[in-house]
Amino acid sequence: MGRRKDKSDVQRGPGKSARRQQDPDLAELLGQKPFSDKKKKGTTAATSVTKGGKGKRRREVEPEDHVQDGIVSFTDDMEPSKKKSMAKGKKNKKFGKKAEDKPVKRASKKFDSESENDDDEVRKEIKKKGGDDSNSDWLRPAGKAKNPFEGDGGDDDDDIDDLMMDDDFGDGSDVGSDDDDEQAVAAGGSDGDSDGSVEDLPIEKQSKKLDRRKARDEKMAAAEMRTKAGGAEGGDRIGLPSEAELADEEEHPLELSMINRRIQEVSRVLSNFKQLHEPGRTRAEYRQVFQKDIRAYYSYNEFLVSKFADLFHSNELVEFLEANEVRRPVTIRTNSLKTKRRDLAQALINRGVNLDPIGKWSKVGLVIYDSGVPIGATPEYLAGHYMLQGGSSMLPCIALAPQHNESVLDMCAAPGGKSSYLGALMRNTGFLLANDAKKDRCKALVGNLHRLGVSNAVICNYDGRAFPKVMGGFDRVLVDAPCSGTGVISKDPAVKLSKDEKDIQRCSHTQRELLLAAIDSCNAKSSTGGYVVYSTCSVLVEENEAVIDYALKRRHVKLVPTGIDFGEEGFTRFREKRFHASLNHSRRFYPHTHNMDGFFVAKLKKYSNKIIGEEKKKKEESAESNDAEKQEDAEAEEEMDAE
Repeated sequence: MGRRKDKSDVQRGPGKSARRQQDPDLAELLGQKPFSDKKKKGTTAATSVTKGGKGKRRREVEPEDHVQDGIVSFTDDMEPSKKKSMAKGKKNKKFGKKAEDKPVKRASKKFDSESENDDDEVRKEIKKKGGDDSNSDWLRPAGKAKNPFEGDGGDDDDDIDDLMMDDDFGDGSDVGSDDDDEQAVAAGGSDGDSDGSVEDLPIEKQSKKLDRRKARDEKMAAAEMRTKAGGAEGGDRIGLPSEAELADEEEHPLELSMINRRIQEVSRVLSNFKQLHEPGRTRAEYRQVFQKDIRAYYSYNEFLVSKFADLFHSNELVEFLEANEVRRPVTIRTNSLKTKRRDLAQALINRGVNLDPIGKWSKVGLVIYDSGVPIGATPEYLAGHYMLQGGSSMLPCIALAPQHNESVLDMCAAPGGKSSYLGALMRNTGFLLANDAKKDRCKALVGNLHRLGVSNAVICNYDGRAFPKVMGGFDRVLVDAPCSGTGVISKDPAVKLSKDEKDIQRCSHTQRELLLAAIDSCNAKSSTGGYVVYSTCSVLVEENEAVIDYALKRRHVKLVPTGIDFGEEGFTRFREKRFHASLNHSRRFYPHTHNMDGFFVAKLKKYSNKIIGEEKKKKEESAESNDAEKQEDAEAEEEMDAE
């Protein structure tokens, strides 16, 4: 055991961690009080304390010419490097702090083993103090330690620079807190050199410790990625559960992490079923387990999961469901009636809003990343310079493309985002009729149109299905039909469990009636128009392609390109269903592909005001009337013949 520290061994100066003699003039210049040496005059002692603080070694250094009576002084013939090294030791004081406020720390230091006599003297001195030399073996340095700051000044310069380093960086034992790092430093000494000849600085130890911590984090991240990937590497795969295991899971559900791993694994198998499936297991079994895990992990009902599974492949289905868990970016539409997008962007940037143009397809859209002010309560918003509107909601208006001085009908207008966009595109010319079936929603419609400065609009409250009896002859008609909302689940998570087969059938029937009424309200003989745009915020085929195909069979209309240069084409065939070939002109938008709400947009051109059903009825009625007339004529002839 090493002996305890004695105050006679180390003189604590102002801000110093080891005894060091000072020049009185220099100490006064630096604002320090000189102190005297209690050791033997003419000798400078360098002291080392081990890392644990349990042992101490000292060695005597013969005084040189510049050391007189324990006082260090400079001479004219002294080398510059030596002066500089000694000056560093004297100026080792942090500004703005009192010396007594700084705790004194000692660092472990290796010294040269110059001779066996030095070791014998140390052992003798330890025994005189009442200690033992049981630690002498591990206290003996392995070899000569090279000072990284070594200059031309000799051993004394090394001692002074090392003492200065002790004050600046401490003992290095408090750098970091990991046990493995401490053990590595204690066992190997220096992390960088295998021969242990150079001891690292505390800042170097900390840097290497951070490198080890970074490598450990990367290793853990890689392991987590393998876990999320289903443990495909190294044979760590999750097999398909049996019927008994599935029954047991009903009573004892699995953890979400295990369910997620099985979703990833089954999805991987379904993507390449021929090569990856287990022998004796069918695709139907994999799909059954996959949909069951999807319902449990994402909280969907069985009906919607089956519909989405028919619509997307397994990998794409997972991406779609993950996208529905994240809200879409906040987007705004510049009101071109009052300002320009460039001026609006500059005004919002000055208020601390981080934004960008929404894309090349829109000249008025902006996407908001973050904002230091409420984006729906800025002076620009209250003044009507912009409208909070989703990017997908702008697409139907772009597809309709109303012209100046036209008559336009927005059949389902509330809360006014699309109607105000149509008014801005028309530059407040022509006539815009904004209709909504719900009277309460018309209040928001009125407020937004007033705030945005739309002056060519008239608001009415009628059922859109009966609108042809109210008014007709419009150049262009927009139908943003009410739907199940399967494209905006990120805004309304209640859709996951609230929609069933009856809701989809009810929405589909209403949408068909609204689309036929919109076509009947449009004027096919318009010189500039005759267009109808149908849109929904749903991704289901029953509410989109099936409705358009129904209208194509019952009205004199045809599908035309929407004018939107992105998005996926509509389905012309879906499972056992076959739709009109022109449905590839329609456009689908998905949250996981386009980072906007799920949407469907189709544009129809009306080329005749006749109604296919009415023509048949008229033909049947005319045929029946002709038959009746012929029968009457025949009866009259028979009566005349009888007379």
